[in-house]
Amino acid sequence: MESKHRLFVYGSLRSGFQHEAYKYLTAHFTFLGEGKVRGKLYYNGSVPVAKPTDEPVYLIGELYELNHPDDYSWVFSQLDDYEGLNTMPGEQPAYRREPVRVDLPDRTLISWIYWYNDSVEGMEPIASGDLYAFIKSLPKP
Repeated sequence: MESKHRLFVYGSLRSGFQHEAYKYLTAHFTFLGEGKVRGKLYYNGSVPVAKPTDEPVYLIGELYELNHPDDYSWVFSQLDDYEGLNTMPGEQPAYRREPVRVDLPDRTLISWIYWYNDSVEGMEPIASGDLYAFIKSLPKP
């Protein structure tokens, strides 16, 4: 299957979060494995954001493959909406979807990823690159 039919997720769509949107993901995609991509992860207090980098630092996440290639346009338009790519004229999208190399334990594949499309100034960097581990380590309110 083509690389455009894969999606790498590092935030709310990861299985551990059991976010409502995860149900959508599992309805249309098959889990391929845990992986990592070059990138820096930040937390603004409510949502994770990631920026690409050439540095040897990684985002930890999960790779999925679309079950039915004919559903590509519809499924990814829904994901684009969820990630804030569909904006009003003149507004900057919150994220952008780009291809990325995903390193799995046994191979490297190309996939889509959603990168944050704005400044991360003042946001807390997550050195581990693993949002799920970071959130679980936060003190309970």
